[in-house]
Amino acid sequence: GCIMDGKLYPFGEIARTESCLRCSCRPDAMHCCSLFHTPTGYDKENCKVVFNQKSCDYDVVQKSDPSKECFVYSRR
Repeated sequence: GCIMDGKLYPFGEIARTESCLRCSCRPDAMHCCSLFHTPTGYDKENCKVVFNQKSCDYDVVQKSDPSKECFVYSRR
């Protein structure tokens, strides 16, 4: 298998690691890509970005009331 962040993963495709990555584990290498995209277009004055480990994505919420989401119009 492959070891990442101290955890052993089996050979083959890994849908989601604890680090929110999708990986392919092979005997000669491990290749991974991110499962999330970083918000870039939102109201930066009134909103903030918070990483949600459960959903493996960023939430953009109001600074004054984090229970309310903000509109995101672009991600990278």
